[in-house]
Amino acid sequence: MQSLNRTSTWPVLSPQQVRQLEPALQAQSAIPLMQSAGLACARLALALAPHAQRLWIAAGPGNNGGDGLQAALYLHQWGKPVLVSLMASPEQSPQDAQAALQRARLAGVRIENQVPDKWLAQMGAQDLCIDALLGIGASRALSPDMWAWVQALQGCAAPVLAIDVPTGLNPRSGQWLGKQRGQETAVRVDHTLSLIAVQAGLLMGHGRDASGQIWLDDLGYRPDQHGVSPLAWLNRAHSPPSKPHASHKGSHGDVAVIGGEMDDGGMGMGGAAILAAKAALNAGAGRVMLSLLSSGRAHSSAPPDLMQRDHNQLALHQLSVVCGCGGGQAVQAVLPKVLLHSAQLVLDADGLNALAQDPQLQTLLRQRAPLQTTVLTPHPLEAARLLHCSTSEVQHDRLTAAQSLAERFQCCVLLKGSGTVIAAPGETPRINTTGNGRLAMGGTGDVLAGLIGARLAQGLGAFEAACSAAAQHAQLANDWPEGQALTASRLAARLA
Repeated sequence: MQSLNRTSTWPVLSPQQVRQLEPALQAQSAIPLMQSAGLACARLALALAPHAQRLWIAAGPGNNGGDGLQAALYLHQWGKPVLVSLMASPEQSPQDAQAALQRARLAGVRIENQVPDKWLAQMGAQDLCIDALLGIGASRALSPDMWAWVQALQGCAAPVLAIDVPTGLNPRSGQWLGKQRGQETAVRVDHTLSLIAVQAGLLMGHGRDASGQIWLDDLGYRPDQHGVSPLAWLNRAHSPPSKPHASHKGSHGDVAVIGGEMDDGGMGMGGAAILAAKAALNAGAGRVMLSLLSSGRAHSSAPPDLMQRDHNQLALHQLSVVCGCGGGQAVQAVLPKVLLHSAQLVLDADGLNALAQDPQLQTLLRQRAPLQTTVLTPHPLEAARLLHCSTSEVQHDRLTAAQSLAERFQCCVLLKGSGTVIAAPGETPRINTTGNGRLAMGGTGDVLAGLIGARLAQGLGAFEAACSAAAQHAQLANDWPEGQALTASRLAARLA
């Protein structure tokens, strides 16, 4: 069993893929698979709460409840005081869950069919609740009865361990399955035990907050042996490229940032482009050129390290170009040239909005493949505009949204948000597991775009550059000093 950390490279499977795998895993196991799952849960429960005086298991009507019953059997045999509340009539449960119930009863496990209010009132921080209500088969809003059990789990003073996924969380999207009386209907747990493979919903959307510490017991699943390819992989940590002593500024690539629409008075959105340029410079690009739009003058607040150039003077075919940050309406006029000639391109913000509105620009983008490299960096609303759907549809299947964009435009796509997804044609997507809410402020996306531009300039391919930048950018937020506000300018400086 492993705990999720920044170096984890776990596979991500859909609920359907897990079901597809179960017969093969059962065939290679000496004991029923449900017993293996229950044993994994019981061992983790014992490790998390070794001094527990009370363990409460809320068991649902399906195989997730069967896993909970099997865990209860082991905990009971090990002398732990365990109580199971079973929300199901035995005849309504699957065969494996019925067998687990029978084994638990024969072993003398205490089993009731209601929430044990007095038992829960006596539980404390040293005890443990186990959420075994729904698991990966959940797809509908919770019933009123299930909602009441969720409230009981949520209201208990003891920490909560969920099997597979917290009840009420969509295992694919990380969105809530529904609301009850205007409230979110999901258990926010302290630990989640993933069985066979981790579910995407734990890593994105509300799942990042609801799932607590994630653990994995693969029950013998090996991606290279079982013929079921992962839906995605967790994005691993990446070390920034090093600079050999025998190198010079030309060894580390040139980045041009085109954006920052300015008016004649020097006012406008130049800050976004400057942030991207600072990020590229601090990330180690050899030279960074800043090209502000709709202005013939240099921007006075840009640091002297940045070489300010008119976009018409840029040799795009020799550059890694970051285009769109604060570009406003002015970016639309320069995009055809940028798409045609940029050797490597990161398209962000207003560049994506212009792309969504113009089919001719979309054709130019598709024609860049395979000789010219492109990375798109949309947030969910920008992705929805490009896919002609709603933001809600994007958020309810972020993996499919990112893959659809990558296939449609034949380029790498980094879909920002809680659980950033990186997709590209011919690649298994990555889900980034680092980062936190500190990044939810203006300008941090511009910093990410500049960082990707630097990684492209330093010789990484599009997919590798996006994966590397996503991991580093988000990890900085995880490591941010307590008591210091994270701002986009400080984030860009921290790349150095």
